Amino acid sequence: MSSRFAISSKPCKQEAETRMSSASKPPVNFTRRTSSGRLASISNDDDIDDEPEFSSTMSGGASEYANYTVLMPPTPDNQPDGGGGGTTAPSSASGGSTKPDDLPLPPYGSSSSKLVNRRGATGGDDGRVGASGKMDRHLSTARVPVPSKSLLVRSQTGDFDHNRWLFETKGTYGIGNAYWPQDGSAYATDDVGDEGSGAVKMEDLVDKPWKPLSRKVPISPGILSPYRLLVLVRFVSLFLFLIWRATNPNLDALWLWGISIVCEFWFAFSWILDQMPKLNPINRAADLAALREKFESATPSNPTGRSDLPGLDVFISTADPYKEPPLVTANVLLSILATDYPVEKLFVYISDDGGALLTFEAMAEACEFAKVWVPFCRKHAIEPRNPDAYFTQKGDPTKGKKRPDFVKDRRWIKREYDEFKVRINDLADLIRRRTNAMNTRERKLARDKATTSSSEAPADTATAKATWMADSTHWPGTWLDSAPDHAKGDHASIVQVMIKNPHYEVVYGDACAHPYLDFTNVDIRIPMFAYLSREKRPGYDHNKKAGAMNAMVRASAILSNGPFMLNFDCDHYIYNCQAIREAMCYMLDRGGDRICYIQFPQRFEGIDPSDRYANHNTVFFDGNMRALDGLQGPMYVGTGCLFRRYAIYGFNPPRTNEYRGLYGQNKVPIDPHGRPSSGEEELRPLSEHPDHEAPQRFGKSKMFIESIAVAEYQGRPLQDHPSVMNGRPPGVLLMPRSPLDAAIVAEAVSVISCWYEDDTEWGQRVGWIYGSVTEDVVTGYRMHNRGWRSVYCITRRDAFRGTAPINLTDRLHQVLRWATGSVEIFFSKNNALLASRRLKFLQRLAYLNVGIYPFTSLFLIMYCLLPALSLFSGQFIVATLDPTFLCYLLLITITLMLLCLLEVKWSGIGLEEWWRNEQFWVIGGTSAHLAAVLQGLLKVGAGIEISFTLTAKAAAEDDDDPFAELYLIKWTSLFIPPLAIIGINIIALVVGVSRAVYAEIPQYSRLLGGGFFSFWVLAHYYPFAKGLMGRRGRTPTIVYVWAGLISITVSLLWITISPPDDRITQGGIDV
Repeated sequence: MSSRFAISSKPCKQEAETRMSSASKPPVNFTRRTSSGRLASISNDDDIDDEPEFSSTMSGGASEYANYTVLMPPTPDNQPDGGGGGTTAPSSASGGSTKPDDLPLPPYGSSSSKLVNRRGATGGDDGRVGASGKMDRHLSTARVPVPSKSLLVRSQTGDFDHNRWLFETKGTYGIGNAYWPQDGSAYATDDVGDEGSGAVKMEDLVDKPWKPLSRKVPISPGILSPYRLLVLVRFVSLFLFLIWRATNPNLDALWLWGISIVCEFWFAFSWILDQMPKLNPINRAADLAALREKFESATPSNPTGRSDLPGLDVFISTADPYKEPPLVTANVLLSILATDYPVEKLFVYISDDGGALLTFEAMAEACEFAKVWVPFCRKHAIEPRNPDAYFTQKGDPTKGKKRPDFVKDRRWIKREYDEFKVRINDLADLIRRRTNAMNTRERKLARDKATTSSSEAPADTATAKATWMADSTHWPGTWLDSAPDHAKGDHASIVQVMIKNPHYEVVYGDACAHPYLDFTNVDIRIPMFAYLSREKRPGYDHNKKAGAMNAMVRASAILSNGPFMLNFDCDHYIYNCQAIREAMCYMLDRGGDRICYIQFPQRFEGIDPSDRYANHNTVFFDGNMRALDGLQGPMYVGTGCLFRRYAIYGFNPPRTNEYRGLYGQNKVPIDPHGRPSSGEEELRPLSEHPDHEAPQRFGKSKMFIESIAVAEYQGRPLQDHPSVMNGRPPGVLLMPRSPLDAAIVAEAVSVISCWYEDDTEWGQRVGWIYGSVTEDVVTGYRMHNRGWRSVYCITRRDAFRGTAPINLTDRLHQVLRWATGSVEIFFSKNNALLASRRLKFLQRLAYLNVGIYPFTSLFLIMYCLLPALSLFSGQFIVATLDPTFLCYLLLITITLMLLCLLEVKWSGIGLEEWWRNEQFWVIGGTSAHLAAVLQGLLKVGAGIEISFTLTAKAAAEDDDDPFAELYLIKWTSLFIPPLAIIGINIIALVVGVSRAVYAEIPQYSRLLGGGFFSFWVLAHYYPFAKGLMGRRGRTPTIVYVWAGLISITVSLLWITISPPDDRITQGGIDV
């Protein structure tokens, strides 16, 4: 190590020559720490050997003194690479090299310190004198004396004590982002003609390196490996069990054995479809700080630090203001307008498919209230930014708030919101009163005109009952009293920009702008907002929600053309104002150009604490969807999804793969045109699957067609790293948008007309796909089938929240609609069995399960009746409770429980949530799923269309109990199958117990088998039975009395009709 610090250990032969050359230099002072600790200084002209103290044996004598080093000042005649001094390095003969590679590298330049020994040599202890540049890279020292080597030697190891040397000499570690010397001028590069201009500063090293915007967080192998092993063990166990069951029939009850074995084979197949896609769950994390640094920080390409994020169009869909209250929709709008995203890049649209004036004026009121609500949220960092959710949340509202005017502002804004709610609640009556008054005035004017002209007034003038707006003009949408061109399915297009595009620069408020609120240094801009209602005419198929979404896509492309789109139902609001930024981290990261959408989990509020009917659905959202994120991505589930506009248009991704082989084990890259990259298959057609063909027919709007390429380019990630493919340069999205004019709005009106989609591919290949009540799943499947990927974004704080029906009837109707859409998918060309090779094998299984799961209801009903049939007949699915059967049953049950525990571990769901999901799977499987299969078969076989009523979003009206709707019983035919199964099993239990009690030779083994499975069935139906009993404490006692009496009567009647005999039948032989 000592050679590294250029400590010379032998005298130099050029000492005399060096002293002669040093005569022309400024005097250099040497210091030396004596044995007593005193610092002695001598000049270079003195003879050190004459000092007795330095020749003392205590300090090591002259041999010790020969090992010290000195620091020469960097004078013009003392430069490392020559320059007029006597310290010029010798030629290559002395060991140095004159190659440019051996010169000092920046930032170690001409002003770096130079180490020499007292005899004048510039080399090290090996005699080399031309390596000063290399020495300078290793170390720099302050201009203080260096202690002797003997003092720096560790007492026990004999190694050089580097840490002590740094402390006693005030030496440095060099330069870098960990340490920078106080005198930064000592490090400068050699710039010819501009001395000192190449000085290196700390700022040159603290530039942060390129960072990804997101990363995958794998599940711990300690959880995932046992989970996969248990899946394998259970698969083998099921396989062996089914073989044993098939080879060991119950000859005494072949019909019972046959039904059970068919059901068990189907359940095993269904379990495989559900379990296999869960083998590779992952988590993800987004870096919001990196997003701000890249897109919202001052850089050479963005000197002002304005946002370079792409535009975002947010869609809200509603249809009926009387089933979807306008106050709920207005709160959703306010939460979106106040979200944390660049104001000039956010554009909000609402699609009112009913064309109701009530929704229109409610949105106008919300825009007026947003002028104070949005700045208030920004000023005080309010969460959540839905006013109703914010003012009704529990807890201390002042927690974390530091501004002294927060309490005053909150009190005032709460009063404003209460007044806003009153105005919204009164809108329906206000419109009715206004309409009646205006129609009365019109009739009076018509009569006066008729009297004046002595002619009879037209009949239609006397009978027309128009709906009037606040400005005394006719409402172009649906009237309160339907009329031609103003009915729910017959009205014109409406496009109303209620809030225009904000200024691209920040607009701050001031203390005088509002009489009660001080918005000084607060951005008071509000994002653009537009009300849309597409044209509807008789004779056209408007395709329900999918048609409304496509109309919003076209209109937004004309008005704002954001490269990304986020859709909401009218009851889902933004609960986390940073959620959109987290989604952008995935879209704008490297490889993000292959992502078609970001799906957020659906979270619900207003659910009863016990979640009786599994409304939270956490097993699906936190289990299945998280697992799909490790494959090709989660499914699209209707709301809370951020789309890439270019992918919605039906185009292929810029890069994709084909998965070939029996289970897709061979991955083959595919170019953007659909041809394989390998040369041996160049003769393959450009597209072997219909979904891979590029869309051609978008309609006749030239303005819309021109917007496609713009949206694709603006949605690319930044080209700031060699690994980023298909990127865009920084700063291209800083230009302000042009203001809207009449021609643009007129074009937006024309593209939402009912005839625009004629002879186009909208609904077939472009936009949301038509032909299914679950258009969301089909739309996501089409994009995955083209090779796109999706991402599941689970934020630490819930991203969005909505409402779900807690009433049993509404919940079953919701499940019925989903299951019916799945049956339609199974019988359509969207069946995963017909998918392309761009869909991964396990992803294909997941989509196949979506179309197959409703058919499980046919087998589930039979299996739920098997225990009752066993008790009625006195037989069981096996001849006897064989130990082999019990061992298999125990092994399958234990592996299922262990899988459940591990799944709870990696997904974060609770055991109670898992059990609630199992219970409602049985309830829905024997009611809604069965009805869905029947309706799907009727539609496919007989062409009978299925119509569904809109799920009401209104809250319960009982203020004393927020869950009053939970106890409301609304009869539906879906109750019949579960009620029959419950009743039959209860009666069968009574019959089985009675048979065993009154029999001379009781057969308890068969009673035990049938009774156990009957209790298993009834335990799953407990939430259903509890829902039929109504509110707790209000169930009449007579219900229980009559239930017991009926059970006893039926059991006695059964025993009378079929009395038990004394024979024991086993193996077909009567004993």
